[in-house]
Amino acid sequence: MNTASRIATYTAALAASFGAAYGVGTVVTPVSTDPEPAAHAEHGGAPDGGGEAPRGGHDVPAGGLQVSEGGYTLDLRTPRVPAARTTELRFAIRDSAGRQVTAFQREHDKELHLILASQDLTTYRHLHPTRAADGTWSTPANLPAAGGYRLFADFTPAAKGAKNLTLGADLAVAGNYRPAPVPAPSTTATVDGYTVTLTGPLRPGTAGELSLKVTKAGRPVTDLQPYLGAYGHLVALRSGDLAYLHVHPNGAPGDGETEPGPDVSFTATAPSVGTYRLFLDFKHNGTVRTAAFTVTTGTVTAGTAPATGDAEDTEPTGSPDKEEADGHQH
Repeated sequence: MNTASRIATYTAALAASFGAAYGVGTVVTPVSTDPEPAAHAEHGGAPDGGGEAPRGGHDVPAGGLQVSEGGYTLDLRTPRVPAARTTELRFAIRDSAGRQVTAFQREHDKELHLILASQDLTTYRHLHPTRAADGTWSTPANLPAAGGYRLFADFTPAAKGAKNLTLGADLAVAGNYRPAPVPAPSTTATVDGYTVTLTGPLRPGTAGELSLKVTKAGRPVTDLQPYLGAYGHLVALRSGDLAYLHVHPNGAPGDGETEPGPDVSFTATAPSVGTYRLFLDFKHNGTVRTAAFTVTTGTVTAGTAPATGDAEDTEPTGSPDKEEADGHQH
């Protein structure tokens, strides 16, 4: 994975600023003709090398809030699926002429990353769909509970000068809907016997370093494996509008400086005050796992209870890593 810092752009039919911590949100806004891409936190540091971004949050764009941006549109072919049943999700990326895009840059070992999250932030999926020759993407998915979900497509077209984009679309999951509250704030999470501890502040309009330490049975995990070109991937969603931020780690495997655990660090700037859900993907002993946290605006404080929720990643928890063609998920 590249180590250059950047905050990637994600846009959809909703508009809102990303918050002063990690999270999800939903604010509907008309699609602008050619908005500036939302920030995608890059490997390594604050945007433009500076330590401080504009304050107040309004100048820091959030991702995944628009279905169209920069001449590209997310065309979701399966906007409704049943709950608790494996179904195929299908979609395409269309250019300004309405043609399906068939050429993409590979980033973090994939042409496109697909994120699914429920509006209540209790369910999370990081999927890697396959692309047909005509530009149609597909992947199997099994979402456990009925309700509203948000689908995020993170990609960079192969066209000259194209920028990284994250487009978002609403997904309805049919069934008996029982809304759940956002899990309580926490700086520790447990998954499959691993404990992940979060330290560091996330403030609105100011870049900060976040560190996540992975341990098992009280011992530091010092042999994390590269997953998608990194020792960790961090996605933050704002509660209320599902505003999206994909934060990449500081450093990369094989750069001569980055250790394979127990700490994975990230640099991120929050565009607004709010409550956020944070999802860390990490790989150990051939299995990808996801640790989930709830964080509110301001400085992260230690000592809160472990987080819970149905956070799932590309491969099922407790099963070996699979290939992209499987459309795997946790």
